[in-house]
Amino acid sequence: MKPKTNAASHPASPDSVSENAGSQGHPSETEEAPAAKACTRILLVDDHPVVRRGLISCLSSRANLIVVGEAADGFDAIRKVGELSPDLVLMDVEMPQMNGLMATESICKRFPDTKVLVLSMHNKPEYIVQAIQMGARGFALKTSSSEDLIKAIEIVQRGEPFFPGQPAPLGSRPLKNDPAKEHGVLFEREKEVLVHLAAGYGNREIAEILQISVRTVESHRARLMKKLNIHTIAGLTRYALAQGLISLNPAFSIPAVADEGLRFPPPPGLRV
Repeated sequence: MKPKTNAASHPASPDSVSENAGSQGHPSETEEAPAAKACTRILLVDDHPVVRRGLISCLSSRANLIVVGEAADGFDAIRKVGELSPDLVLMDVEMPQMNGLMATESICKRFPDTKVLVLSMHNKPEYIVQAIQMGARGFALKTSSSEDLIKAIEIVQRGEPFFPGQPAPLGSRPLKNDPAKEHGVLFEREKEVLVHLAAGYGNREIAEILQISVRTVESHRARLMKKLNIHTIAGLTRYALAQGLISLNPAFSIPAVADEGLRFPPPPGLRV
């Protein structure tokens, strides 16, 4: 979309003014194309106007991040995506009418070219897993700094996943992409436990599914964290994603590792 279209929706920010300062007059289409192509067009979805104002203020520091619209609930978000075709949606979770996860699922199915970055107050593995299942490309916290939020947007827009506490894009950290190589190969049962932990299951649920004791699950979990030098469930989830053990594809189902004939029920749902 050309800059004049965005200007009709929102007043020009100082950044956008400075960006165009050197191109007064009537630039040709070939001169406009590179700048327009580099911009990420964003739809803000949150039921609190104050939050949306704060996000606009945060994003205005980057001339290549353009807020093209706002929505206050899931239904409105779906309609606005259809009308505006944004590159990325910043999606709140808990909203009236339709919550953000249901809206994310609908948007990802109906508008696959639009990426969704969920923005929430809750740093819980089950929230992250549910967002992934609905098709979100990343999950950021409302408590993040402006710099971290902008970093999350840039990472997701590149097609890479982003999750809380992620210090750098996956794939750009030497040696950290596969800590298991430094600390020993994971056994098949450890991979099973890892996949289920990353999918949001608790120790007792994993024990029932794998038909082992809770104590054995706890033992595997402790060894996993020691081998990988990862000490949070969110960190294990990021590792499982990076290694392809779980997927951002909403159609993903947990694979059987040690027992080819074993089939798992869907992960526990999120109450919103």
